Amino acid sequence: MQAVDIMTPNVITVAPDTQVQEVARLLLENHISAVPVVDAEQRVLGIVSEGDLMRRIEANGERPRHWLRALFETPASPLDYIKSHGRTAEQVMTAPVIQVKRDMPLDEIARLLEKHRIKRVPVTEEGRLVGIISRANLLRGFSVAGLEEGATVDDRAIRERLHKELEETLGLGQINVIVVQGEVQLWGLVDSAEQRKAAQVAAEDIPGVKRVENNLGMLPRGISGA
Repeated sequence: MQAVDIMTPNVITVAPDTQVQEVARLLLENHISAVPVVDAEQRVLGIVSEGDLMRRIEANGERPRHWLRALFETPASPLDYIKSHGRTAEQVMTAPVIQVKRDMPLDEIARLLEKHRIKRVPVTEEGRLVGIISRANLLRGFSVAGLEEGATVDDRAIRERLHKELEETLGLGQINVIVVQGEVQLWGLVDSAEQRKAAQVAAEDIPGVKRVENNLGMLPRGISGA
């Protein structure tokens, strides 16, 4: 299996000048932990994660500082100061960003995440963002890779068609879909039992699908992605 077989294709992104407050809102409303920062041509400039935002919150907080700790602290570097006080995505993002191609095998992606101690990696084609892979995507891919010979061209066509249906018709673009030998796995979070069932119906309705494993979870009551 390759990156294209497990990546989440409908990536939520932000522009370099997006305000930090807007980035935080997108993370909360879409239940994600990071967003790529892209230019007008969808080229990845950086990534803003929860960790990047937490550093800014801590720097602007009023935590008490012990006088001994303050005595041995070194002044913040200009880069650290920018990241902790910046107001836009470009100022607080982590850059440069490790990227992978659509055809990179899963074992190579796993080694890349481990080597650089990162939790996710953008997938690009001709320099433009086409998807993103998280550790969760990778684990799900490995869970089926050893059971079958791997994804086929038909599997990828099913996956692309289902992703399009979920996003354009049901507004469920963040659902992760894995297809191996015509068997579909659905992963992610939805707002209701109706959305969960609708996603399954959408999968079952696609020619070539032999079986649907619906692993979609529902958000706790009172929490919404809208």
